[in-house]
Amino acid sequence: MRPTLSLFALVVSMSLAATGLAATAVVAEPRTPFLADSSPKVYSDDRPAPRYRLDAVDPGPILRHGEGPDRCDINGMREASLFESDGTYYLYYDGCGPEGWLACLATSRDLKNWTRHGPKMTFGDPGEDDAGTATSPWFFQDGKTWHMFYVGCRTTTPPPNRIPVMPYYTLKAKADSPEGPWVKQKDVVPFRTVPGTYNAETASPGFIVRQGDEFLMFYSAADGPPVRRTLAIARTRDLDGPWQLAPEPLVPLEEQIENSSVYFEPENQTWFLFTNHIGIDEEGKEFTDAVWVYWSKDLERWNADHKAVVLDGRNCTWAKECLGMPTVLRVGDRLALLYDSPGGEKTSHMRRDIGLAWLNLPLIPPEK
Repeated sequence: MRPTLSLFALVVSMSLAATGLAATAVVAEPRTPFLADSSPKVYSDDRPAPRYRLDAVDPGPILRHGEGPDRCDINGMREASLFESDGTYYLYYDGCGPEGWLACLATSRDLKNWTRHGPKMTFGDPGEDDAGTATSPWFFQDGKTWHMFYVGCRTTTPPPNRIPVMPYYTLKAKADSPEGPWVKQKDVVPFRTVPGTYNAETASPGFIVRQGDEFLMFYSAADGPPVRRTLAIARTRDLDGPWQLAPEPLVPLEEQIENSSVYFEPENQTWFLFTNHIGIDEEGKEFTDAVWVYWSKDLERWNADHKAVVLDGRNCTWAKECLGMPTVLRVGDRLALLYDSPGGEKTSHMRRDIGLAWLNLPLIPPEK
């Protein structure tokens, strides 16, 4: 049986009618092509770079930091996680308020006009795995229950930035509604970092796909020092139980990627895995420099050479150096791509805003 996607990869016809996004368009826009990159990026440490581009069209920011209730994102916002339910778009993002980073919520009916609802998570008690942050959530609806898998850490950098410090943990919460209230399930331990392996420093949650009676999560992993990053698959049959981590990552740690969002193209039965890449400058400073996409016919097997740049300083209208975590969602004949950036030539983790870019469908990978 063909795997079914989680809510992130689906937009039902009801939502399109409600938002008017699929109303009167008669002529479809031409698909966004994969093109050979005539001048691929070269990094100071020779980390790999794609040989192709799939250039998204980027109108610019849709949410600016500092406008959330009770100053919940006064110091920045990042890592947008988008899904749709009953005609409403739910955008969870990491907001940095006076006390640190928490998962916040904004909602919209058209992806243009947004209502901000403030933090939907709370800090854990001192010593708990989410005492430093409760952020970067990913979701799956199983019947009437909404399952949240989020990032926790115990310590952060000093105020005002309070940036979460590794190791990062995958934690669990649930609710009866996509907007909460969320109840932390402290007795549920999805998975943990494993010393001496490719996920020794990080094992944080990602996009979830249901495949038969199993759930596959494309989670972020990292070892170090020095820190190397990649994606891997965790699997379970029980969303309230433990997950089994794959013995090997999807692609080598040298790819230096983190965070995942998956789209299935029914036109050609191909999976597309969107992620953000960690670049490095001449002085050795690392930062999120681009959104990449990998493609595969097999959900569990990926070729590191089958990748393309989707968004970077060459086609982003407002950010020329730093672009963070992508989330994709089909909207009519297009794929919406949300990401974060501090804008301009800045590379800071702080004072980022949320942008929205578009890809025309279907996605058709290169033949060779």
